[in-house]
Amino acid sequence: MGNSSGTPETDAYRQPDEPAAEPARPERRSSVHLTRIYTRTGDDGTTGLSDFSRVSKTDARLIAYADCDEANAALGVAVALGAPEPAVLAVLRQIQNDLFDAGADLSTPVVAEPKYPPLRVTQPYIDRLEKWCDEFNAGLAPLNSFILPGGTPIAALLHTARTVVRRAERSAWSAVDAYPDDTSVLPAKYLNRLSDLLFILSRVTNPEGDVLWQPGGGAER
Repeated sequence: MGNSSGTPETDAYRQPDEPAAEPARPERRSSVHLTRIYTRTGDDGTTGLSDFSRVSKTDARLIAYADCDEANAALGVAVALGAPEPAVLAVLRQIQNDLFDAGADLSTPVVAEPKYPPLRVTQPYIDRLEKWCDEFNAGLAPLNSFILPGGTPIAALLHTARTVVRRAERSAWSAVDAYPDDTSVLPAKYLNRLSDLLFILSRVTNPEGDVLWQPGGGAER
């Protein structure tokens, strides 16, 4: 069966068969060529990482990039059903691409001298998220309470995506803990900043104001 990345076993994250010069990131070409969706190679409970090594489907690295895939799907629902305004939509589309990059990174063990240059999350990915956080947060009022998920459909959907991203971050750190010598920490850091950005965007997309937590909810005690 296919793996959790929504593609046949490992194909989405494997490196090309022939070496090539590393192009600028916006012009990077996909090496994905799908001819059949089911493969049966995972019927023994294993799957392949991008370096073709076979691991259990409960391996921490697989769980981490599967959670990135789920986060990406949650953002896809937000885009499709939430009708975000163009500035937010552009950011979400970039993030969806980044999450595939994060999955590729997590599925590719770090080695000293790789045969082909692997796709990695780098510090500029994180810097871009922090820049967006500052830009979108600049027009928001300070918070005096925690926020309840809700308000507009797009805000509620972004809150859902935010919680999935938080889980993906925890999974990424679990992968780092399990394989500290060959797992980059930058995908985990990226996911941390991404959850912050999605929280900010959920506020941006609630133009009538935040849905605030009321301790006790007004219920009699």
